[in-house]
Amino acid sequence: MAEQAGEDGLRAEILRIAELRGADKTLCPSDAARSIGGDTWRDLMPAARRIAFELAGEGRVDVTQHGDRVEPGVRGPIRIRWISGPG
Repeated sequence: MAEQAGEDGLRAEILRIAELRGADKTLCPSDAARSIGGDTWRDLMPAARRIAFELAGEGRVDVTQHGDRVEPGVRGPIRIRWISGPG
C-alpha cells in the first residue's frame, strides 16, 4: 500500500512539475523523485521512468531523448515534456 501511495505521489509530482514548466521546457524524472523522495530519491528512479512512459501512453506528456520522442525501454537519460492542449 505504501508503494502505491509513493507511486501516486510520484505521478502527481511529475505532472505538477511538467505543467508548471510548460511545453517549452522539460524535466528529468529525477526532479520529481528528488522532490518527493528526499535522501532516498534514487530508489524512486525506476518507478519515475516507468510512470513517465505511462503518462506518455496516456497522451499527457512526451518522453524525449536529445529532443526526440522515445519509446519505453530506451536506455540512457530521458526528459519529460508537458503536452499543451489543442490550440
